[in-house]
Amino acid sequence: MADYTEAFRDRMVQRMTGDRGLTATALAKEVGVPQPTLSRWLRDAATVAEVAKKKSSKKAKGPASAASRRPSEVGAEDKVRLVREASSLNEAELGAFLRREGLHEEDLARFREEVWSAALTSLSPPKRPRASEEQKRIKELERDLKRSQAALAETAALLVLRKKAVALWGEEGEDT
Repeated sequence: MADYTEAFRDRMVQRMTGDRGLTATALAKEVGVPQPTLSRWLRDAATVAEVAKKKSSKKAKGPASAASRRPSEVGAEDKVRLVREASSLNEAELGAFLRREGLHEEDLARFREEVWSAALTSLSPPKRPRASEEQKRIKELERDLKRSQAALAETAALLVLRKKAVALWGEEGEDT
């Protein structure tokens, strides 16, 4: 295992976290240091920076930034902001952005899906409301009315036939 100076480590971490930060894989190819080593240096630097930040700002009690929260705790507004910011970055800038925000590419992909789904849901035309109780009752009464009218028409037809039968054959009773 090669020994690297603290200054060299700091320069490598700076190259991975700067404005145009490289990914650990890209930097490993460039400088010949194994990618897991660079990733460990980056994690160690982030841990040291977080401890120093917490010690220096114990008084600050505002809403936590996306970097200090778990991805599952990131709010809707932050998800939209993160997706918007990430969409304008190239691959190298995206790596630095994700490190700065404390996210993985999978988190960002999930946020994109959630934002897209929410946008589609809110922009879709509203579904037709279900028939109200009054409308259901009206339809039921209309069906009953049609049945009653059909029965009334049948009864009227039977009465007309009976009247004709009486006219032709006379009253029932004496000869029948």
